[in-house]
Formats: sequence, structure tokens, C-alpha cells
Amino acid sequence: MPRYNHTSVTEFILLGFEDLHSFQSLFFLFLLLLYLATMIGNVLIIVLVTMTLLLHSPMYYFLCHLSFCDILISTNVVPNTLQVFLRDDCHISPLSCKMQLYVFGASAIIECCLLTVMSYDRYLAICNPLHYSLIMKNRLPMFLAMLCWLAGLLLAMITELLVAQLDFCGPNTIDHFFCDLAPLLDLSCSDTKSVEVQVSIMVIVIIITPLIFVIVTYICIFTSIFRISSTLSRQKVFSTCSSHLVVVFTYYGTLITIYIAPSRIYSLNLNKVLSLFNTSLTPLFNPIIYTLRNKEIRNAFSKAILKVFQ
Repeated sequence: MPRYNHTSVTEFILLGFEDLHSFQSLFFLFLLLLYLATMIGNVLIIVLVTMTLLLHSPMYYFLCHLSFCDILISTNVVPNTLQVFLRDDCHISPLSCKMQLYVFGASAIIECCLLTVMSYDRYLAICNPLHYSLIMKNRLPMFLAMLCWLAGLLLAMITELLVAQLDFCGPNTIDHFFCDLAPLLDLSCSDTKSVEVQVSIMVIVIIITPLIFVIVTYICIFTSIFRISSTLSRQKVFSTCSSHLVVVFTYYGTLITIYIAPSRIYSLNLNKVLSLFNTSLTPLFNPIIYTLRNKEIRNAFSKAILKVFQ
């Protein structure tokens, strides 16, 4: 059972970016606008896909789940980060801190799984188009999406249970802008080696395995694209998966840099910047990339605007 009663620390203090005292207001405004744009962009995609009959396909169904996951990631981290910029620090209870860690871990796993499922969908559509409709029946996309959410919620619980067994009886200052795992383990007065090993193995499996699957599927996709004789058809097919590929490399690139690459190579401030990029900028990139590079979504948005002003 989780041993929260063994935690003598009554609250944690998030320090955020201490080197930016003179720019706190500017960064607060920038992050607030970024958060609002993220919410608007992702909610817009969900509404467009839900309300537009032409977008009722597995690819856009998965995109809706990805947008909802991005909303979850930003909402879990950014409000506390805004409080850090506004007050120079943020006081958070141990339970709230561990819940933030759980939601962050779960949403990261869910996003990895969703990007993997989306690559499988593109693989079927391009490499096996004749059987695509048969394989992607009505309930299969729903099953795959729910499987992604279930995997994230359950796997993140493993980390949560491991952290819940740790004792926090010393310093309570977290040199970060949210409750990430590494700075939280640094504050524990328990032996964290076994936790670090188990979590590292799980993180590598969760990130590397889906990434290898995505790479393999896109090798097959590109092979099929290059076999198309018509240049126009080749460009059209490539445009349907290029947006997803950009999102995959952006998201996995930041995750690998932060959690798999040796931490000693990077300074703490650089790690914070990369984490801020992963939790604040990446959720905004997804709707921007899919909106700018996807003709069907642009057309749906244009029609929605015309209906509003009619």
C-alpha cells in the first residue's frame, strides 16, 4: 500500500526558472498565450472532426484523442508553471505533486501509444489500401484508442506506486517548474536505486519500442510511395503522412533527449527548457502542423468559418 503517512514533508516548493527573475512577467505572458493557443487549437480540431462528416475516419479519430491528450499534458503542467512565474515559486502538497507526476507519466505514455497507432493506420492505408476498410472496422479504432489510454493509466501507476513507497524527510525544494521524477527522487531520503532502475527500464521500453515500430512502418510506407509512378499521386500520398511524421520526431526527440540521453551531458537549466518545450510547445505544434499541412482540415475550418458569418 502507498505509505503517504511516512512522508514527513508537508509540502514541496517548485522553484521554476530562478535565473529569469527580471523576465518573469514576460515569460508569464508568453506561457499564458501559449497555453490559450494550445487549448484553442486542440479543442478546434476535436470540434471540427466531431462536426464534419468527411473527417469521420480512423486517422482523424486518433487525431482527436491526440488533441485531448495534448490538452491533458498542458493543463497538468502549465497552470502550476504560471503560478511559479507569477510568485517566484509554487507550494504544492506531496499528494498533489505525486498526482501531477502520475498524470504527466500517463499522458506521455498515451501520446506515445497514439502516435504508434496512427503510424499503423497510415501503414494500412498506404501499403494495404484494398484491405484498409475491412481491417479498420468501426470498433477497431475505438478499441485501439482505448487500449492506448488503458496502457498509459496502468503503466504510469507502476511508477506512482514505486514513488509512493519512498520517504521524504529532508529538503522540500524542487529545482524544476513541475513535479518531474528525477528532481523528486533527489529529495527522497530512501534508497532510490531500485526505483531508478525499474523506471529507466520501463521508460526505455515505452519510448524505444513504439519508436522502432513507427520507423519500421514508415520504411514500408516510403517504399510504397516510391513505387508510385505518378509524381502528383506520390506527393498526395506523402502529404497524408508527413504531418504525422513531423509530430513523431518532434515528440520523441524531446523525450529521448530528456529521459534517455545521459543527463550529465546537459545542464539543469537546459533540461528545464527541454521539459518546457515538451509540455508547452509540443502540444501546440500538433494542431498547427495538422492544420497547416492537412487540406481536409483546412477546408473543414473554412466551411465552419463561413457558416458562422452567414
